[in-house]
Amino acid sequence: MATMADVARSAGVSVATVSHVLNGTRPVLPHTRQAVLDAVEELGYTTNTLARSLVTSRTRSIGLAVSAVSNPYFTEILQGVEAAALEAGYSLLIAAPHDDPDHERKVVQLLHERRVDGMIVAPSADPRGLLAYLGRHDVPAVFLDRLVGTPETDGGPRIDQVCADNAEPTSRLVTHLAGLGHRRIGMVAGLPGLSTTSERITGYRSGLAFAGLPYEERLLVHGHSESAGAEQATDALLSLAVPPTALVTGNNAMTIGALRALRSHGLSVPGDIALCCFDDFAWADLFSPRLTTIAQPSKEIGARAVRVLLERLAEPERPARTVRLPCTFVHRTSCGCPEPSEEGTLS
Repeated sequence: MATMADVARSAGVSVATVSHVLNGTRPVLPHTRQAVLDAVEELGYTTNTLARSLVTSRTRSIGLAVSAVSNPYFTEILQGVEAAALEAGYSLLIAAPHDDPDHERKVVQLLHERRVDGMIVAPSADPRGLLAYLGRHDVPAVFLDRLVGTPETDGGPRIDQVCADNAEPTSRLVTHLAGLGHRRIGMVAGLPGLSTTSERITGYRSGLAFAGLPYEERLLVHGHSESAGAEQATDALLSLAVPPTALVTGNNAMTIGALRALRSHGLSVPGDIALCCFDDFAWADLFSPRLTTIAQPSKEIGARAVRVLLERLAEPERPARTVRLPCTFVHRTSCGCPEPSEEGTLS
């Protein structure tokens, strides 16, 4: 079996340089790094992960706790996390908290007991138990997609956060619909307590205000971030004495539920009601009409969360930070426009 010394001799470098390349502990010149990787491939060298973890107290593994992995948005986040972790030489341990605070704390404890070096978590609507556990055990962590105030400044653990912008893109959907002449614009919002829900509601209300439209409490309903809840919420909107003429949905799962409700009411999009959606997904342009959406940079969110976590592992005492990534307005035809006319990044 090839050793690190064999790799060093073959590549014409020191054993320390081979270690830096394989462990990512120090920058190495590109041609030197490639020589080491070529020697590793030629000799069939494999790292003794167990021995290394005993020496360094690191397992080069990351815990990922994300609910609704069947949702295309989170599936793409997972792909981004996995690719970035693999590139950095880390493995992934994945658990699903199911958006339940008690189960969330249990799965995080389980991942911690597997000695992961750090965690990436999409927190539930009530993350108090999660924050207490992470703080008590000083677990390096990054919150993904959903923000939790500013834990460090609130006396909590030092946790970095990575998410997309939510308010301004939602406002863009509302003002776009208002610009098409709609005066009663409803919203199907997500699960109360999630930062994504509250921020998109803020965007909805600011969009109304910018367009000079009043906020009507009855036009805002909660679909609880899932299809069935959105179907019921949309049905409630359509049952109003004066229903909305346009609708904004807060995520892709709720868009499906809203479409089911519209169909059950015999309504066509956009002929009877216009529709704009937060979250783009692979088949959004296959619907008839094609869906006007806000596309989140989901793979980049996952990849950035890994990079932020690795930076935290390298500098445990640095201040916590929140990274927000811009979204893209994808203009199709469900809003009532005959042809797509613009697509742009929102910051």
